[in-house]
Amino acid sequence: MRKLSELSNEELRDIIPELMEWLQDGNWPIARSVEDLLLRFGEELIPHIQNVFKTKDPQWEYFMLTGLISRLPSRYLIVLKVDLERILKNPTEDEMFEELDEVIVSLLKKIQ
Repeated sequence: MRKLSELSNEELRDIIPELMEWLQDGNWPIARSVEDLLLRFGEELIPHIQNVFKTKDPQWEYFMLTGLISRLPSRYLIVLKVDLERILKNPTEDEMFEELDEVIVSLLKKIQ
């Protein structure tokens, strides 16, 4: 992890998709540190987060919602509002099973 934190934003930018994969399980010890690195990028993360939603991997979505996304400033949550509302109003069966709606409701309250 120390080597990653020594990389410049330009160097990190090239590996954002790979770093996002480290957030597939919020229980991994490195997950929080990777979130810290990714938070440097703010709005640039939006397309990468949206790509996670497209994977239809509800566990990854859960850890993104409770980790990185919950740590983003409200101004970025507004950009994700359509994606969050889709999961809330039209969840897949797996998203329902993971109870993503509970997490999303609290995120949407932050931007109302």
